[in-house]
Amino acid sequence: MDMLWLLRFGAVCGVVLGLSLGVPAAVEAFTGETAATSFVIGLGTAFGAPALTAIYLRHRRAAGSFGAIAYAVNLIGLGLFSGVGFTLNLALFYLDPAVVEDLLAGPTRFAFLGSAVVFVVGTVLFGVSLLRAGVFAKVPSLGYAGTLSLLALLAPLPDSVFTSGVHVLAGASLVWLSWSVWQADEPLPARP
Repeated sequence: MDMLWLLRFGAVCGVVLGLSLGVPAAVEAFTGETAATSFVIGLGTAFGAPALTAIYLRHRRAAGSFGAIAYAVNLIGLGLFSGVGFTLNLALFYLDPAVVEDLLAGPTRFAFLGSAVVFVVGTVLFGVSLLRAGVFAKVPSLGYAGTLSLLALLAPLPDSVFTSGVHVLAGASLVWLSWSVWQADEPLPARP
């Protein structure tokens, strides 16, 4: 597979993911969570792994072995937390609140919390990797680490204007990073 194609595919996935987080959240700031916004956010999670992979490939050589470890932890956490996001937005959203409360009183709660912890650790590590490598601008790199971590931490709370704002900022960070990947002709050459 051509590396440029893989980077571009991941960049497109990152833009789709960013828009699927940001646009519905901007709407939710005024309307509250709806079936339509929940649907878009839930399906958007499918685009996370290709986006993360493209971002990693763009800076992997500058990131070194720390970057590879950060990517691996973030990828596993993303896989776990994508399942949580999908479930929250496309399954639990439609259930009676009492049923959801009962469900989250059992082992599902610990699975969700464990997934969030791995995701936050991986996201912070990957954000540090982005900052250390210096390939991407600092603002979206910090945005990636901060806003995506906040999404996981805020997931159990009721939706609010603040959570909508965090979604919008996370989406903007992802779009910015993805646009930077798109503009690259190829991954960075090896360090001298």
